[in-house]
Amino acid sequence: MPVVKTVTLQGAAERLGVHYMTVYRYVRLGRLPARKVRGVWEVEIADLTGLRRGLDRRVGRRRPAAWSKRLESRLIAGDEAGAWGVVESALASGSDPAEIHTRLLGPALRSVGERWAAGDLTVAEEHLASSVALRLIGRLGPRFARPGRPRGRVIVATPPGERHAIPGAMLADLLRGAGFAVTDLGADVPADELEGVIGAFDDLVAVCIAATTGGTDRAIKRSVKAVQKVVEVPVVLGGAGVADAEHAVGLGADHYAGSMPDAVVLVTSLSEQV
Repeated sequence: MPVVKTVTLQGAAERLGVHYMTVYRYVRLGRLPARKVRGVWEVEIADLTGLRRGLDRRVGRRRPAAWSKRLESRLIAGDEAGAWGVVESALASGSDPAEIHTRLLGPALRSVGERWAAGDLTVAEEHLASSVALRLIGRLGPRFARPGRPRGRVIVATPPGERHAIPGAMLADLLRGAGFAVTDLGADVPADELEGVIGAFDDLVAVCIAATTGGTDRAIKRSVKAVQKVVEVPVVLGGAGVADAEHAVGLGADHYAGSMPDAVVLVTSLSEQV
């Protein structure tokens, strides 16, 4: 049996115990050598082993699930100082801002939403948790800024009637961290207003529409058509309100992203094709 000497970025992420986007960032920053073979990034296992040793020498071993549960408790309690303390502790232990969003805050908010849906939390507790989360996102935002010329602009929007702004705000941060200029329009964006904003930019790479609520297909279609009426740029759909790629294409979108990190990788790939 031949000896395996290389792995894909997904394989590297599994070996390191981190998210795919984290490995992709290591490659982009030059921390992990990689090369493209037939359009797929490959990493030498020897280089991966060296990177793992460096990560293991960081202060402590990270336990994202434990950090996330601690953060969740502080969000529900409305304890902004305590929640920020959890974030600072995770950062000091080696997590980067993108991992705070994807491995701590995201899971914590999903758990809050599930507990509210199950009747374990009141509406007030859910709203309080969301309010604190927004303040944390605001404090983390500057850490995603990157110097240099942007790769292009991405508009992040939601369909009409969508009440949740947090997923879009988190995605906007991740995209900024990947080197894009981002215009985040927040929740409940009327289709005609979206159309007007898009017309103001000539450096668009993509428009990302986040839909977290099921049963909003008509509203999503209006948003997609508003984009396509003005410019010919890829429209990326994602969120719990979009089941899969087939659903996204049926709504008129060009692409589907199953997660925020997936959306960043996709948009980055689209920018490289321009």
